[in-house]
Amino acid sequence: MSNIAGKSYAMSVITPLPPNTAWMTRLLFWGVGHFFASKLKGLQTLSLIHYARWVVITPDQFPQLSPKQPKEDLRYSYMLFHSNFNGSWDQYVDSFSSSISVGLDTFWARSIKYPKSVPMLPFHRYITSNQIWNDHYYNAYPMAASNDIKSAKKVRDSLLEFTGAVAGVDAATFERKYNALLYNLQHDLSQMGPNPIVSLSAWAVEDRLNRERKTVELSHGAGG
Repeated sequence: MSNIAGKSYAMSVITPLPPNTAWMTRLLFWGVGHFFASKLKGLQTLSLIHYARWVVITPDQFPQLSPKQPKEDLRYSYMLFHSNFNGSWDQYVDSFSSSISVGLDTFWARSIKYPKSVPMLPFHRYITSNQIWNDHYYNAYPMAASNDIKSAKKVRDSLLEFTGAVAGVDAATFERKYNALLYNLQHDLSQMGPNPIVSLSAWAVEDRLNRERKTVELSHGAGG
């Protein structure tokens, strides 16, 4: 699936806005960013999120790849939501709905037929109906979850600080500082790997893909 790269999932959702409301939505985003950032505070508690962004696109802003391509004749503006996250689609959407329901309702309030983020089932249906499947998704570190990246930064910064702190010290001091370093980083030293099984259905899909891959490999080996 082109929406998935290792542990990461890329979601793109585009929803129509009524005519002449794009400026109001942009003003709302500006106001929230400058004066009501607390509406998004719940995002900070969701360690599974790599990135999330809302963008308002007016009819005249749709790309024209060449002069020969006809210009889009659109009645509506659109709001693009794009995010990268770890875990399953359901886990992400449910977490969003639970942690920042007020923020979601504020941002999507003017989108046509938006049902509100609670209860979850209508919200699930709305996101599914407006999700755009990606043709390509590249991730430089597909097996790194967002927490892996945070831990890697912490380990790097700690090692750089440690290197300066032990320059020229005796062996006993070095051992003491090194043990302290390991103690402080014990929760950040991990080995990246595939996601654990989310559900039996997810396991069944993964098992089938592995069996198909082995069949292809065997057939290529036999042909060689």
